[in-house]
Amino acid sequence: MRPSPRLKRLLFLLSASAAVLAGCSKPAPANLPEDAAARAPKIRFKTDWYPQAEHGGFYQAEAKGYYKEAGIDVDIIAGGPGVLVPQVMLAGEVDIAVGRSDDIAVYASKGLPFVIVGVYMEKDPQAILVHEESSVRSFADLNDKSIMGVPGSNWIDYIKVHYHIDFRLIPSNFGIAQFMADKDFIQQCFVTNEPYYVMKNGGHPRTLLMSDSGFRPYRILFTTQGYLKGHEAQVRAFIAASVRGWADFMGGDPAPGKALIAKSNPNISDEFMNYSIKAMHDAHIVEGKPEDGERNGLMTRKRLEEQVNDLVQLKIVQQPIPIEKFARFDLLPADLQQGAQ
Repeated sequence: MRPSPRLKRLLFLLSASAAVLAGCSKPAPANLPEDAAARAPKIRFKTDWYPQAEHGGFYQAEAKGYYKEAGIDVDIIAGGPGVLVPQVMLAGEVDIAVGRSDDIAVYASKGLPFVIVGVYMEKDPQAILVHEESSVRSFADLNDKSIMGVPGSNWIDYIKVHYHIDFRLIPSNFGIAQFMADKDFIQQCFVTNEPYYVMKNGGHPRTLLMSDSGFRPYRILFTTQGYLKGHEAQVRAFIAASVRGWADFMGGDPAPGKALIAKSNPNISDEFMNYSIKAMHDAHIVEGKPEDGERNGLMTRKRLEEQVNDLVQLKIVQQPIPIEKFARFDLLPADLQQGAQ
């Protein structure tokens, strides 16, 4: 199996950006006024979509002053459709961003300088969306079906190989119109998103959580090796405050984070945010399952090794990659470091 044309193009763009930046040297910083030098160091943090509950822990940390208490000034920069977050990072426009652990492993295998520094979701909220009356009850039931999904997604190869099945992929248009018009339609979704809109339009959806297939990427925080060299203390502070923000958003009163999300994204409703929070709780998206050794913010070497092994078996990555090449465990809060190995 080979990377899709879209993934090849992204890897080419990222490699080209990395090569250009490697050949450039930054000018020495100008002397700052004393008041500017005394300010908390700024971190430009990039999300993958418009402000929403799936970013709630970060907005909670900002709203309740956890970043400020940690001695950092965080600027949360929203993503959106068509934004290639890794490329934006290589261009020097952001310092830390959200992503998936499987993607970072693939980038590392191509020599790109990304490094995972933390985890904010133990389970990937991506899922397969079907109608309640659908005959699809398990991943094996996807055999010979047509599925609307994102080309190049690593889960596609995993499910085909792991379940010894094949299916046709329809490139995603990120809408639900076709799903609503056809009771047999199947598509990729987020358990926190599309099912809400299906129900609002009178449908009865079911989902198969991708993490339950056996393919288990983390939703992660990443930066570049270059940024880390001079900013380990700031990154460590950001991770600790974000873990705290997520614990408070999911286990306490999420109102401060929700208010800041609504201020940043006036199109989002309180009802939709409440739905997404409940979906994250029900599917153990953020905190995982304690009985499986999971907890809020935990990243383990064993699970990343399993991820790399999956990618090698799928021939997405040609040979095993040392975990140290693309992940740092020592930046996690001390209590999480103890369970990381």
